[in-house]
Amino acid sequence: MHPGSPAPQSRRQLAALTLGAVGVVYGDIGTSPLYALKEVFAHGRIPLTPDNIHGILSLVFWTMTVIVSLKYVLLILRADNHGEGGLIAMLALASQAVKDRPVLRQRLLWLGIFGTAVFFGDGVITPAISVLSAVEGLEVAAPGLHRYVVPVTLVVLTLLFAAQRFGTGGIGRFFGPITALWFGVLALLGVVHIAQNPAVMVALSPHHALSFLFSHPGTAFVALGAIVLCVTGAEALYADMGHFGKRPIRLAWFGLVWPALTLNYFGQGALLLTHPEAVKNPFYEMAPDWALFPLIGLATIATVIASQALITAAFSVTKQAIQLGYFPRLRLLHTSVKATGQIYVPFVNWGLYACIVLAVVVFGSSSKLAAAYGLAVTIDMLITTVMTFFVIRYAWKYPWALCVAATGFFFVVDAVFFAANFVKIIDGGWFPLLIGAVMFTLMMTWKQGRHLMSERLRDEAVDLPSFLTAVFESPPTRVEGTAVFLSAEAGMTPNALLHNLKHNKVLHAQNLFVTVRHHEVPWVPFDKRVEIESLGHCCWQVTLHFGFKNEPDVPEALKLIQSRGVQLDDMETSYFLSRDIVIPTLGTGMAMWREKLFANMHRNAAAAADFLNLPTNRVVELGSKVEI
Repeated sequence: MHPGSPAPQSRRQLAALTLGAVGVVYGDIGTSPLYALKEVFAHGRIPLTPDNIHGILSLVFWTMTVIVSLKYVLLILRADNHGEGGLIAMLALASQAVKDRPVLRQRLLWLGIFGTAVFFGDGVITPAISVLSAVEGLEVAAPGLHRYVVPVTLVVLTLLFAAQRFGTGGIGRFFGPITALWFGVLALLGVVHIAQNPAVMVALSPHHALSFLFSHPGTAFVALGAIVLCVTGAEALYADMGHFGKRPIRLAWFGLVWPALTLNYFGQGALLLTHPEAVKNPFYEMAPDWALFPLIGLATIATVIASQALITAAFSVTKQAIQLGYFPRLRLLHTSVKATGQIYVPFVNWGLYACIVLAVVVFGSSSKLAAAYGLAVTIDMLITTVMTFFVIRYAWKYPWALCVAATGFFFVVDAVFFAANFVKIIDGGWFPLLIGAVMFTLMMTWKQGRHLMSERLRDEAVDLPSFLTAVFESPPTRVEGTAVFLSAEAGMTPNALLHNLKHNKVLHAQNLFVTVRHHEVPWVPFDKRVEIESLGHCCWQVTLHFGFKNEPDVPEALKLIQSRGVQLDDMETSYFLSRDIVIPTLGTGMAMWREKLFANMHRNAAAAADFLNLPTNRVVELGSKVEI
């Protein structure tokens, strides 16, 4: 079991992890009742007849059952990558499973990276629609407050993003209890209205859903585009598996979240059966007048917590993408001395903030944003289903027919929801797709640019053992201390060594040629962290291995070689790096605009010294030019 995998040993620990899962994992799906049912009946698309209301409620219940309970909770939670979940963990698992099929592996990588890129679009829409829908309660409480909805939403979001640099360590422990209270209120509001109209519970029967689908196929197709909003946030359930473990996530869903959501949706349905005029905002219309403002306050806090979970996930995904080589190094700040997973990425934080502000201002209401939301969600659901097939077929070796049956059903369901949302691309679906396309272009340009750069450096590099043999035929002056030369390719002479010998004409008493390798697994244990090979003359080739969730701390990892007979003194160790300047050139590489984009990204990437946790007062950077 890896260091980050929770293993509840007692009921108390299990209860704490389950409560934590309620706060972090289910915040997004828990705020869906604010807008999901409202959007289904918006603009009078579906007449408010008892049959239609029963049909919609049945579809909502069975959508949660099929997509969340069966697909995510029972099937996909099993596809863990050493205890970790999420699209990048699934991508690593699937690509490893088909590594002997290079063409298929390449296509799966593209698909997974596109899904990761679309996730950032989801990261923009979720805080915007959640907070906006919570603040829209002001319109119900006092219609004259309509003009303050967007400004108040922007203030709340600004405070949320400004607070990110302080981390969530201090307030994170309140997320679970507050979200649990939110689910309790959802259930209570629903129960009150169900008690007034208990006949609404007949909608639990799937025949109401099927009857609605087959009686009004056109209307049902349009409705599905909004019904999928009731499962937004289901991806978080899988992504946060590494933080809480499978059992707490399953307990939270079946024990609290699913029953509370079902009761609330059916309560809204009961209200609409009696008071069709409440369709403008059925969630807030369920509350008595005296409870409206407290409910708006609680809803806003719940949506902020849901947004926080997604922002934190965006930071985590960015870090993983950097370590897998799909994103340039960015400045990462740790917000907790205890939890290494708590990080703050300023560039991502303010980039998300700018896009969210744009979304709130351009769309202006949760109804208009809903069209944009569904498309991002269904794309990631489809990609996860496709990845799952390759994992259970090629990694778990299940029979082909069983794999097709298990994932084919979910693929058809996801595809129908995707099609229902794709028709809304002009109404707002273009927004997350645009963000996804931009992120995908950046990620693939960085990956391909790094590949071209490595090839060029490899072509121009000198074999290290041969170079050292030549150097020691007429050895330069040796000076005290240890030199650590960072090199992208093991066995090749680092440019930093060439420049050091050329300009300083000395060689240290000990020389380590270190290559850092990032792997498609979340964690690499300490016993597999270091490979070392003696090159003679007190020189060693060292390879350090890190998973995409490990902290790439080079000085800490190098302490492990002391047991292999290499003694290091921190104060006598210097780190030499090449600072390569990329020169775009016409040729067989990428298109010129992409080469220029890569050169810009490379120039603005955070320093390797910071990313690898090197002591800044002991780093020497030597520049060189690389044409691609």
